[in-house]
Amino acid sequence: MKVNTNHKPTVLNLFVAAFSYSCAIFFLYKVSHETSWGIKFLWAIAFGLINNTIFSLLHESVHSAFSKNRNVNDWFGRISAAFFPTSFTMQQIFHLGHHKRNRTDAELFDQFYPTDNIWMKRFIIYTLLTGFYWPSSPFANLVFLVCPWLFKEEKFRKNDLMAKSSFDDMLTGLDRKSAPHFKMRLEILFSITIQVGLIYFLNISLGEWFLAYWTFAILWSSLQYTDHAWSKRDIREGAWNFKVSKLTHLIWLNYHYHLNHHRHPNVSWYYLSKISKEDDPNPSFWEIYFKLWKGPTPVTEENPALTDNFHKEIYEGTSIHDYKEQQS
Repeated sequence: MKVNTNHKPTVLNLFVAAFSYSCAIFFLYKVSHETSWGIKFLWAIAFGLINNTIFSLLHESVHSAFSKNRNVNDWFGRISAAFFPTSFTMQQIFHLGHHKRNRTDAELFDQFYPTDNIWMKRFIIYTLLTGFYWPSSPFANLVFLVCPWLFKEEKFRKNDLMAKSSFDDMLTGLDRKSAPHFKMRLEILFSITIQVGLIYFLNISLGEWFLAYWTFAILWSSLQYTDHAWSKRDIREGAWNFKVSKLTHLIWLNYHYHLNHHRHPNVSWYYLSKISKEDDPNPSFWEIYFKLWKGPTPVTEENPALTDNFHKEIYEGTSIHDYKEQQS
């Protein structure tokens, strides 16, 4: 039976969103009201897991796959983004840009050329695995809110760390005149308001907040780069469909079918498990994850190039489609 992958399961997504937001708030409350730090940590793990569900919902909204209604899609994207926290539109620019740069030299974190600084490459991988990559997004939001002009500064953008960690390429677009600067800054303020409200009304200390969010950061970072490491150097095919438990697929909303997602970026999470190819590699998540701890390996394939048709498909139907067209 043919699967209608153009359908967007809005009602199901709304239910998952309401459930996930409620659980995240409850778990944060438990983190802040348990006296034992051991029990606090267990609740922090629960928060980290459910916040990955929320990130998966944000990912759906970024691709306009949460709902066929643009307003519903984008507003739930903003709410989900507030739990990260980040700006929804900024996340769209970053993530859709990732779909253009995937497995190119700009995002080649797992391999190195003879001219690369191997210690810098190792440093980047270990910051990813230990959760230190996550703060870069909230930090970028705060910098953009207060001094967006900084993203045009050569000294801020053009250095080895920014280049090798792909930050320079990722930030490209925020410095363009056609970027929706005002909209992004309003979304940043919205996310800050949500976060301040959670801290205040749940009576959670900054230490407890960091415990919950760093736990989330480690769980989140463990997947974001593992699902591409040592995959084929092809912009569309460069990802893995991982072998994980059904519960893991449920919590991450099929995010581990990442090769299917990169092939069809606008297809809902609900259908990703149904569109695999029989001959697709299906490695264990832990196999690639533990390999990352050994560090980068020499480059074995050429830098891939993006096709115009796929470029259009990545942005098609999203709320920054017009922004993309202005950059073409």
